[in-house]
Amino acid sequence: MPHEDSRRITDMGALKAIAHPLRMRLYRALYVAGAATASQLGAQVDEAPSLVSYHLRKLAEHGLIVEAEPRTGDGRERWWRPAAKGLHVHDEDFRSAPETYAAHTAFARLLVDQRADLYRRYLDERHAWGAEWTGASSDSESVLRLTSAELAELNEELLTVIQKYDEKGRADEAAGDTAGRENVALHTYGFPFRV
Repeated sequence: MPHEDSRRITDMGALKAIAHPLRMRLYRALYVAGAATASQLGAQVDEAPSLVSYHLRKLAEHGLIVEAEPRTGDGRERWWRPAAKGLHVHDEDFRSAPETYAAHTAFARLLVDQRADLYRRYLDERHAWGAEWTGASSDSESVLRLTSAELAELNEELLTVIQKYDEKGRADEAAGDTAGRENVALHTYGFPFRV
């Protein structure tokens, strides 16, 4: 159950726009920041602002990001924000032809690679987070015996719980409760396999 304000990507143009490694990193950084300039994002991803601006314009061409209200008085800065509260891509939207299916698979692989890199970075830096955060962090695998309908139901329940915590955290932060609050990545995968 995606958030009602999220965008479902169903066209190849938007999928190809977001399926670029740097654009996906920029989108994630922009999503975390809420709004940012090409210079700010360039510093985060270690790329030149001109290159970042080019990729931001490509994301904007497909409605994935939009211009945001400036957060400073410098009228020369162009601010961007995500166009929706999230993106979701479904396999069934890209099954119509081998090239669309291949594009969806490439996008999914990019996400897995970037998520794995994010987790590897945490593993390399976890000593700096302290016992409170490392104790709260998790890494688990469960092997279940389910039907496809049960897996779909499980995914919906997990997304409902995740959305509840996301909304609570954002509301608490908006109310000024910022102490100890950090960005937290939660990756879940549920897929069939045979041994």
